[in-house]
Amino acid sequence: MSDIIPASTDSSPIRVLIVDDHAVVRQGLKMFLGMDSSFEIVGEGVNGEQAVELVNRLMPDVVLMDLLMPAMDGVTAIGIIKQQHPDVELIALTSVLEDNAVISAVRAGAIGYLLKDTELPELVRAIKAAAAGQVQLSPKAAARLMREVRSPDSPEKLTDREMDVLRLVAQGLSNKEIALSLDVGIKTVKTHVSNILAKLGIASRTQAALYAARIGLVEMPRE
Repeated sequence: MSDIIPASTDSSPIRVLIVDDHAVVRQGLKMFLGMDSSFEIVGEGVNGEQAVELVNRLMPDVVLMDLLMPAMDGVTAIGIIKQQHPDVELIALTSVLEDNAVISAVRAGAIGYLLKDTELPELVRAIKAAAAGQVQLSPKAAARLMREVRSPDSPEKLTDREMDVLRLVAQGLSNKEIALSLDVGIKTVKTHVSNILAKLGIASRTQAALYAARIGLVEMPRE
C-alpha cells in the first residue's frame, strides 16, 4: 500500500515538507506549524538529495528549504524540484538576509525566503501565500532583489492575457484572486503562469514579479 497521501484540495490542509540539516530547526518548525490546523507536515529531510526524493514521493504543496546543507545544498535542490514539479512552491530558509545564496535561490525558483528567526505569524502567512501562488516581498527584499536578480535578456513576447496575469502576480494576488479577477479557472491561471515563466526563461514567480517591475508594468515597494 502506498504511503503517499493525496495532494491537497482547496479545503484540505496545506501539505508542507521541511528540509534542514539541523534537527532542532526541523522539530521547532514541525511543532509550531502543528499548532495550526491549516497545515499538514508530510515529511522531513536533512539535505537537498532527500528533498528531491521526498518531493517526488510525497508531492507537498510547499517546501521549507534550508540553503546550506551537506550532500546537496538547498539552491541546487530548489532548481531540480522546480524543473520537475513546477506547481510545488519553495520557500528558502536562511540565517542571514544578505546571504548571496538567497539571490541564487530566487533564480532557482524559490517563491520567497524567510529568516530562521521569523516570528510564527509571519511564517504562517508566508506559507499560506506560497501555497496560493502569492508573491510577497518586503520593500527591503524587493530593493535587494531588483539590484541583484537579472531580468531575461531577450524574452519571448507575452500575449495580452499573459501580461494581465503577470501584472496581477506582481501585485501580489493569489492564483484564486487572479482567477476571480479575470473570470477564469485556477487551472487556467496556473497554465498562464507556466507559459509566462517559460517565455521569460525564468524559474520563479518572484523573478516574474521583478521583471514586471523592471518593464514598468507595476511599481515595487521602495525601501
